[in-house]
Amino acid sequence: MLKIGKEYLQSTDVYRIVYQNEKIEIDEYALKKVSESFEFLKEFSKDKVIYGINTGFGPMAQYKISETDQIQLQYNLIRSHSAGSGELLPERCVRAAMLARLNTLLKGYSGVNISVVNLLKEFLNRGIYPNIYKHGGVGASGDLVQLSHLALALIGEGNVRYEGKEQNTADVLEKLNLKPIEIILREGLALINGTSVMTGISLSNIIKAKKLLNVTILTSSLINEIVKSYDDHFSSELNRVKFHKGQDKVAKEMRHILSSSKLIKKRQDYLYNGNNNNVIVFEDKVQEYYSLRCVPQILGPVYDTIINSEEILVSEINSVNDNPIIDKENNNVFHGGNFHGDYVALEADKLKIAVTKLSMLIERQLNFLMNDKLNKILPPFVNLGTLGLNLGMQGAQFTAVSTVAENQTLSNPMSVHSIPNNNDNQDVVSMGTNASLLTQKVINNTFEVLSIELISLIQAVDYLKVKDKLSETSQKLYKEIREIVPVFKDDNTLYPSINKVIAYLKNENKLSDIFKENTI
Repeated sequence: MLKIGKEYLQSTDVYRIVYQNEKIEIDEYALKKVSESFEFLKEFSKDKVIYGINTGFGPMAQYKISETDQIQLQYNLIRSHSAGSGELLPERCVRAAMLARLNTLLKGYSGVNISVVNLLKEFLNRGIYPNIYKHGGVGASGDLVQLSHLALALIGEGNVRYEGKEQNTADVLEKLNLKPIEIILREGLALINGTSVMTGISLSNIIKAKKLLNVTILTSSLINEIVKSYDDHFSSELNRVKFHKGQDKVAKEMRHILSSSKLIKKRQDYLYNGNNNNVIVFEDKVQEYYSLRCVPQILGPVYDTIINSEEILVSEINSVNDNPIIDKENNNVFHGGNFHGDYVALEADKLKIAVTKLSMLIERQLNFLMNDKLNKILPPFVNLGTLGLNLGMQGAQFTAVSTVAENQTLSNPMSVHSIPNNNDNQDVVSMGTNASLLTQKVINNTFEVLSIELISLIQAVDYLKVKDKLSETSQKLYKEIREIVPVFKDDNTLYPSINKVIAYLKNENKLSDIFKENTI
């Protein structure tokens, strides 16, 4: 059980809670801060005008709300903004959003009563997932619509997913002997005014992007083995003179993976030995194609983008991102825009572009494998059957190309598409929720393309009969994929095999023994 609320929440904590379903408890320090913030606001707000307590919302903040209507105001806010549409967010995304919202409230600057954080904790620990829809957030006052659906469940209304099926929230709470949250001051506004959905999804995207990068370094190393490339393009000497951490990191991982390979060549043994003085045309390539030779330079920026985005998103999940801010230490309430999602939106867009570039590298490597005129060592489409009669991976290449093309279109930055709304009160919006969801789509697409390349690579290994010469890491990868997809010569439907490899790659319990120390 992981204790949260006092220490800085790290991405590793998000992984444990969101992906491994680890249960949580709230630190007493955080509960004390939440209670003190609530008690302070209760006294402070008695004779003052404070947005969202005794005023309307957005452009209707000019309207004073009577004391007798203030609790109803919070319910009205939650119900009226539960207006999402489209598909439901996956349970894992909802879990990440609930964790992000809980962690923000535990900072003690939101003025909510203790029942809110306690029930959020129970939702996480018991696997109760409010129905939150993908469409609805513009990411300006945060994820107003999506978080309203979360708040709706916390007041005991709407539907949730529990034990694998959709159920009425009130029925689930009654079954588990849980009570809805109390609405006393500004619980509705504090729950829906913030960046928690986009932040939760984006941190989940970071975890998946790391997995993609790790596997792509493996497959890029394997394809270099297959063509018996020279080792200097991932050497320390070459990469250290270009001062980028990501490039150096990727090259180092490739050296680690390929250290035991019997296929990788040293340039001095073939081209620096003085035996080529009379050669006019070299039979073998002096340098490989960019998709093989420039892996550190292409994946290095992807690594840097992931790490930099992770840093920003970890700061966001540990930030106070609602409005107004209830500051007990300074005996004041500050109004502003901490709910604005541009930090998250920009990082989501950067990550989306980086993963798209990664998918383009995968597709070019796949094209190299498919095209016998380029690789000159494999049959067309890595076809292990009868040429002409059998087609090998030809059909799967169409799928890979079309999917990468979709990535290229989706990678158009969402954060620059601000559309004013809310009677022009929200005149500059982040579109952070859309950005994070599109990034999720690009990541899922890339797992599909990577799966097709993996099957093609393993087929190539069998055609060339080089399995025993591969590095230890590549041999482990070969073995695991072959357990899923046996070698094939005759044509058969490919989609079941592709889907099995996709599931394998997305399974967080897989590949752990392969990565060991060489993980990003």
